[in-house]
Amino acid sequence: MKVAVGSDHRGFEAKEQVKAIIAELGHEAIDFGTNNGNPADYPDSAYLCAKAVSEKGADRGILACATGIGMCIAANKIKGVRAALCHDELSAAISRHHNDSNVLCVSGDQIGEVLLRKIVEVWFNTEFSGGRHQRRVRKIDAIENGKDPREITDG
Repeated sequence: MKVAVGSDHRGFEAKEQVKAIIAELGHEAIDFGTNNGNPADYPDSAYLCAKAVSEKGADRGILACATGIGMCIAANKIKGVRAALCHDELSAAISRHHNDSNVLCVSGDQIGEVLLRKIVEVWFNTEFSGGRHQRRVRKIDAIENGKDPREITDG
């Protein structure tokens, strides 16, 4: 699996840890920066990473900034991206199982290396369950396309 990764300066160390985890799990990381701890604007790497996922240049993406909030907001502006901010294993699992998230957003400041590893591993190892959740994801797609989600009533 190809995984787009990106960060700002506050998420740089977390992104570097994520790249190592991705490699250990047998996946390929595509790094969209930043490449050091110098000040960088999170929307820049969020855009590049999310576009790679949206345009199928990457299967999934992982973004890190100080809190993960800015990255999540920016990534979700890209059509086809379902970015989820996860601070623990449960939110990571549910973001995949129920929401079919394709971009994981994490905090570079609020979680340590051990928890970061657990979040990333759970996120990679949890499959989308489909079923009633597929209808809900289709409703999200409808909203993204300017349609009323209430019109989606089947699968």
